[in-house]
Parts: sequence; structure tokens; C-alpha cells
Amino acid sequence: MKDIQEEITPVESDDLFVVLDHNDAKFDYPIHCHAEYEINLVLHSDGTHIIGTRQEPFSGMDLIIIAPFVPHVWKAREEGNRVVTVQFSGKMTEFQMMGLRQFRHIESYLERVVPAAKYHLSENDPLVKETLALTGAKGFDATLAFLHLLNSMSEREFTVLGDFDSGIRKSRSRRIAKVMDFSQKHIGEIIRLTDVAGLVGMSDSAFSHFFKKHTNLSYVTYLNGLRISKACRELESTAKSVSEICWDCGFNNKSNFNRIFLQAKGMSPTAYRKYISRILV
Repeated sequence: MKDIQEEITPVESDDLFVVLDHNDAKFDYPIHCHAEYEINLVLHSDGTHIIGTRQEPFSGMDLIIIAPFVPHVWKAREEGNRVVTVQFSGKMTEFQMMGLRQFRHIESYLERVVPAAKYHLSENDPLVKETLALTGAKGFDATLAFLHLLNSMSEREFTVLGDFDSGIRKSRSRRIAKVMDFSQKHIGEIIRLTDVAGLVGMSDSAFSHFFKKHTNLSYVTYLNGLRISKACRELESTAKSVSEICWDCGFNNKSNFNRIFLQAKGMSPTAYRKYISRILV
């Protein structure tokens, strides 16, 4: 899959999760992946989904949880669909609370649903109702509802989808981690390939090959993804102008920023700000 896009999600570093409620989903987003777990509930539609390298049809309803960096896409009719998406940190199994006895079964569950898991349910199933209830929950009650949903999902039967090699695997390499940490800390500055290659003692060409092998992304694509992610957060949560956000996120050319943002999100920064205000619960 050479044309997998890395999606920039609205999950911020201080978010436990986000909920997106698409009341008229168009299913026009290309096959993509991201660093977060995703619970996807599709209602009132028939079509197909692709998870990793596996494609299969669905009818009426589809409830699937997808592990980080696993390519996925849904295709269905263009009108009358409702999709509720819950996205949460791909590092959740590393959270300190997951080591507590009360959370260990959720930790084990998240480790078992790789690359994805499908639930065979009706639209009246309690698990579907719990997912829908998240769209109306706020504050601490929403947190409790989210954890209760994960607990309920962990206790139900599911079918594992895809294959373990179909996802874009997140590297555990210390050198990759060092580069990622550096990139995040200096995201608003000029970062050259030579800078990050030298950081891990490699030539530019050797580093480019190394990074691509471990992430399935070029370093430039990864860095642009980080910057677009930051731009999305600022568009969602600040009143800064698009020009201000462009400079804050390390782009030194507004037209270049607009072009890369359009490629990543399928819309302009201004359109994204309006769009996310409608669907972010």
C-alpha cells in the first residue's frame, strides 16, 4: 500500500480521548493510518471496509476498534450515514494507571485487538448504545463513560481482523525515538535532514533509508505530519489567524502550508476550523 495517508487526528497530548460525530458522513477520505487507537461505529449504511490488507463487506452497522498505525478506510453510499469515531492515545497501554489491578484487563484487551477487532452486533446492542452515549457525555462523566465502554468491549466476543504485518509499525528503536523527540521539541524551527541524521550519527542517505524502514514514512512526511497536527490543534483551540499558525508550526511559506494542509486534511485550514467545530463533541 504505497498511497496510505497518515491522518492528523484532533487528539492532543493532554487528551484521554476525543469523540467525533459525523451525522452525514461522505466516506470520501482515502485509506489512512494514525498513531491513535480508533473505535469506529458506522450506522444505517451498507458498504465495505479495508483494514490492513483485508477487505470485507458490512451491512446496516459496523463496530470496529483499530490499533495504531493500521491502514483503514470505509466505502459506502454518500448520503444518510452516521459515523461515531472515538480516538485515543496509541500509548494508552503505557499509561501508569494501566499497571493497576483494576485496569489490567483493559491493557490486555488493547494488546489483543492488534491490528483490529470487529464486533458482530445489532444496532440495539448495549455496546452500540454505550458508544452513542459518548456523543452526549461531557467532562468527567464522559471519561467514566469512555472507560466503561473499553471495559464493556473487553468483555465481549470479537473477531480479529487484518494481519500483523499490514500496519505501519511504530518503531521502538532508540534512534527513531530520539529523532521524534527532537522533532517535536523543535517543531517551530527550521529542521534540516542533516540535523536529524547527525543526531543519530548517520549520513543523510543512510538515515533516510533507516527512518523509512522503521516507519514506512519519509522523514519529511513525518515532520510535515507533526506540523499539520500542531496546526490542527491551534485551529481547533485558538483564535490565531491562519498566517500566525503557519509560522508557529514551522512553515515559512503560507502557500506551502496551505498546500500541505490540503493534502493532509482534504480541505483548507479555514474550512477545517469550521468543519471541526461542527463534529468535535
